[in-house]
Amino acid sequence: MEALITELKKHIIEVLNLEDLQPEDIDNDVSLFGEGLGLDSIDALELIVMMEKVYGIRVKDPSAGKEIFKSVNTMAAFIEANRTK
Repeated sequence: MEALITELKKHIIEVLNLEDLQPEDIDNDVSLFGEGLGLDSIDALELIVMMEKVYGIRVKDPSAGKEIFKSVNTMAAFIEANRTK
């Protein structure tokens, strides 16, 4: 799971062009939106596309997205449970 979390952080940094961050700068439990990492709805769409491309996962229920994208840990748990790649 730790390898997946590190890989996921690298994808987040790359996809969202967060060049000033390193994977170790992102806390596993910090909120990705709002007060935490400060992502917005456009960033959420980019994360959804990344999950489809990289892990073969589709987020079918938009309301579930809030829970899935709460933190790096929640994303990793969702990917681990649902990935096809």
